[in-house]
Amino acid sequence: MWFCATRGLTPSVWPVATISATAPAKVNLTLHVTGQRDDGYHLLDSLVVFADVADQLTATVAPDLRITVSGPFSTGVPTNHSNLVLRAAEGLRQTRGVTKGAAITLEKHLPHAAGIGSGSSDAAAALALLAELWGVAPLPATAQEVLALGADVPVCMRNPAPTRMSGIGDVLSPVQRLPDCALVLVRPPVEVPTSVVFKGLASKTGTAMDPIPDGMDLQAFTNWLSAQRNDMAAPACLLAPDIREAIAKLSSNRNVAAAGMSGSGATCFGVVKDMATARQVARIVQLSHMNWWVAPAQVLGRA
Repeated sequence: MWFCATRGLTPSVWPVATISATAPAKVNLTLHVTGQRDDGYHLLDSLVVFADVADQLTATVAPDLRITVSGPFSTGVPTNHSNLVLRAAEGLRQTRGVTKGAAITLEKHLPHAAGIGSGSSDAAAALALLAELWGVAPLPATAQEVLALGADVPVCMRNPAPTRMSGIGDVLSPVQRLPDCALVLVRPPVEVPTSVVFKGLASKTGTAMDPIPDGMDLQAFTNWLSAQRNDMAAPACLLAPDIREAIAKLSSNRNVAAAGMSGSGATCFGVVKDMATARQVARIVQLSHMNWWVAPAQVLGRA
């Protein structure tokens, strides 16, 4: 997480402080469903990376909490307290005893409900952003206020580091250095509700991921990746066949070393060697499917 800030004095009670943060896309390169608890929560095992396609947040100290949403994917994002950013802000404020508020702006460049943690990444960025703005200690990823925001928020608090996510999303482990690579992200214009995808699982007691080898080059990494699973892909493809078409489109390009679906969909990914190749593949996909969201993206935090 990185921030920039500008400060100056005004006649108001608090000095003006505008801080900005980036909320990157979260990509599940694998997603094994390994069980289900008695309370209904599914147990997962997933390799998560972050990409440099991102939403942008800014916040300024204010007497109350409010949010303004703009950007190409602003349509449909609520601005009331059902918004995950505002819920995160209120949880931090109550836990840390903050009396100030914040005027938050959210610029949406990531499609929501797309399997790339758009809202969760926004909430994670907001927690760090507002802790800095208000001068309080940030909440740990294990805090109940964080877990209540959703299974993807704790892992998004670890961006940009690649992370193995297990349990119900609350067990987070660092992974060995991954090879340099880039992604082509593709989302057909379809929606696949996570709850419906989970209901369509053929089995909820799958095996965990294979151990992640250390020191892999790109070929070894994509060979390993191709031997893993996203257990949610099959039911998602039944709901939305365009997902299968997107994966096939990526897989058919000789420059794509591995392809799959992120999270519960509908965003799919292709792994390529570098950004120049990602831009080339993205252009080919976009020209053939003008109504798909297509984005070349650098994988972050590999060192």
